[in-house]
Amino acid sequence: MNWISDWALPKIKGLLGGPREVPENLWHKCPACEQMIFHRDLERNLMVCTNCGHHMRLSAQARIKATMDDGWSRIELPKSPADPLRFRDQRRYSERLKDAQAKNAMDDAVVVAQGSIEGRKAVVAAFEFSFMGGSMGAGVGEAIVTAAKLAVLQDAPLIVFTASGGARMQEGTISLMQMPRTVIATRLVKEAGLPFIVCLCDPTTGGVTASFAMLGDIQIAEPGALIGFAGARVIEQTVREKLPEGFQRAEYLLEHGILDMVVKRHDMRATLARLISLLREKLPPVVDTPEPLPALPAPEPVAEAPKPA
Repeated sequence: MNWISDWALPKIKGLLGGPREVPENLWHKCPACEQMIFHRDLERNLMVCTNCGHHMRLSAQARIKATMDDGWSRIELPKSPADPLRFRDQRRYSERLKDAQAKNAMDDAVVVAQGSIEGRKAVVAAFEFSFMGGSMGAGVGEAIVTAAKLAVLQDAPLIVFTASGGARMQEGTISLMQMPRTVIATRLVKEAGLPFIVCLCDPTTGGVTASFAMLGDIQIAEPGALIGFAGARVIEQTVREKLPEGFQRAEYLLEHGILDMVVKRHDMRATLARLISLLREKLPPVVDTPEPLPALPAPEPVAEAPKPA
């Protein structure tokens, strides 16, 4: 029976063109409801579960594309030292950095773009969490400073989408220095009288939360986003108390006054356009016109007295 496997099957495969390669990750499992979703349907829905509405992580490139009008342009960012401390753990930091750059086609964890949102000029910076956890090193700090200077130069609001695990440990003190640098960058925007809007995405933690991410004129978050400084387990071990349900989630922070609004991803573009319009566009002057006085009623005719006979 070897002729079947040795001759017949190769002949059939040759006639049919051989086995076709099936791409991986055709289906994605929602981490919330565990529903399997076809990858094209998920991408078309901006990485929001079509079953339960859970917001999954969205790439920086896709986020800018979904937020800005067609015709936006990506800004070339200044180069930063690749490995200032020559750090090494299990691997060299320079090797990890090269792998992340090749995987994401980015120099660092932030993309900066200029363009418009529903016709309103804006500068947008978006974090890429898959680039070493969106961690903030010298390159990310330089990107935020560049975005702030560009916003001032173009007289446009600055919008930042954050998704980060915090400061980049491989750059040590240099990464911590980016916290005051980014705070100063936000001051440049505010002193120019321009809006600074922060959109907190899942997750936003560590040094990013402790610096510019909490200094927006308007604080927005996506539903269910994890936002905080330290992890919940660390906090529980420190205070030795059980944290309330939903602690460090967007809805909890909105309820306690840390956020201004929680906006679904599909509504984010329209919301940002409306905010820019409210904060930047001048209202038409109100002309005070005196109200006309009410017309006086016509006098009633006086009846004449009867003449004496």
